[in-house]
Amino acid sequence: MTLYSWFVFFLVIQLIHFLGTWKMYESAGRKRWVAAVPIYNAIVLMKIIGRPTWWTVLLFIPVINLIMFPVIWVETLRSFGRRTTLDTVLVIATFGFYLYYINYTQPLNHVTDRKLSPDHKAADTVSSLLFAVIVATVVHTYFIQPFTIPTSSLEKSLLIGDFLFVSKVNYGARVPMTTVALPMVHDTIPLTKQKSYQKWPQLPYFRLPSIEDIKRNDIVVFNWPVDTVYKFRDKSGLRVDKPIDKKSNYVKRCVGLPGDNLSIKDGVVYIDGKALVLPERARPQYSYKLALDGKTPIDFESLFKELDITDPAGFMDNERRDTLYISALTKEAAARFKQVAGITAVTRIVSKEAEKSVFPHTQNWNQDNYGPIYIPQKGKTVALNLQTLPFYKTLITDYENRELKVNGTEIRIDGKVETSYTFGQNYYWMMGDNRHNSEDSRYWGFVPENHIVGKPVFIWMSWDTNGKGLNKIRWDRLFTTVNGEGQPQSYFKYFLIALIAFFIGEYFWKKRKAKTEL
Repeated sequence: MTLYSWFVFFLVIQLIHFLGTWKMYESAGRKRWVAAVPIYNAIVLMKIIGRPTWWTVLLFIPVINLIMFPVIWVETLRSFGRRTTLDTVLVIATFGFYLYYINYTQPLNHVTDRKLSPDHKAADTVSSLLFAVIVATVVHTYFIQPFTIPTSSLEKSLLIGDFLFVSKVNYGARVPMTTVALPMVHDTIPLTKQKSYQKWPQLPYFRLPSIEDIKRNDIVVFNWPVDTVYKFRDKSGLRVDKPIDKKSNYVKRCVGLPGDNLSIKDGVVYIDGKALVLPERARPQYSYKLALDGKTPIDFESLFKELDITDPAGFMDNERRDTLYISALTKEAAARFKQVAGITAVTRIVSKEAEKSVFPHTQNWNQDNYGPIYIPQKGKTVALNLQTLPFYKTLITDYENRELKVNGTEIRIDGKVETSYTFGQNYYWMMGDNRHNSEDSRYWGFVPENHIVGKPVFIWMSWDTNGKGLNKIRWDRLFTTVNGEGQPQSYFKYFLIALIAFFIGEYFWKKRKAKTEL
């Protein structure tokens, strides 16, 4: 929906509210026109139902307002003496339109000093749960969100089974664009495989102020731009398009910033002609070929354990078993294999043949030799022709919502012939450290700014499915930071000390309070 569409929609909601409540406002000693004034009517309504004025803010926060509307409907009924279970069920089941029946057909007696606390324990429990859900949704949406690492694309930096806290504050929290959705659930209702949202209505993209910009080499969580899922089916086939904020969450390292010229030569990333310098804790991995003498026995299991190779993906070349391929080795691990008796050579595999699977699917590039490619920057202009169009077509049509048509050599955008294009937002280039085991920007292109979710800040839990007992928990990874310089450091012991100090302090505080009351 456009801003104009939302403005009209907002006015329609205000009209519906006015028609269904104006007599209630009069009964509470207010002027009927107050019910028609946007925002002010909500502030006055909070006074009528005896609730704090700041509740008004919650009515305008996407997703949270879906919880608040039923609460306000019920509170309004109770402010006019309608406290039965039937009244509550009817107003929720009719999406608030039961208020019309009360407004026009029933005597209205405003209860100015009604009891605000729940009548019984069940109601108190429901009230507490609603408040907890609202608080958790605010934190989840605008401050920090839990996230799980599902793949090995950032192996060594982030492991499969790491549980992260992702900060929304660092890059600026994105206001939800999907307004009708279950709180604290992404695209699917747990255990049901059903969509957790409705695609309509959609808010325009808006992001709150950030405390920092995305920096080169930052690990970033984002919505996968080309996300297509197969567990939801529509009438046209398998493909189901999702709203931007409901696309699958991905986590990669940002190696290219807006305005960069990026290329990859023999697996090494270059930015504006200079080799990318990765931070100390980043450990890029590549595929290697190990030549074996075929005679000397080698204990690969012990070697993999020593080198912390959790996903070797190794396989023999032929029946003679003279070559072993390993898909993910660091430079240090490769050097260690060179020292092993029975291994005659260790060679890094570099792709040479063209791969049409790499973006933009028109060049003779591959995952190890790629580019150069320009990463679009907001406000910058590029030449637009049949040669450059494959790089930017999806960007123009899908990410910037422009109408693009090609007739021979003529390119029209929104009906006008264009030979250049100016970008409306920033774009980023995301890659995994596990270079040959990462589905990243090399295969599907740019990540638009409006797809950015947040910045992982620390690992609060790390679970190793191959471990046994307490060893399933990777204790050395608990409460370690994700980004930053130097090697990761666990702050788990400091957390335990703080937790113990809290409980001891609380115990003595309660004990002292009890003595004071005596």
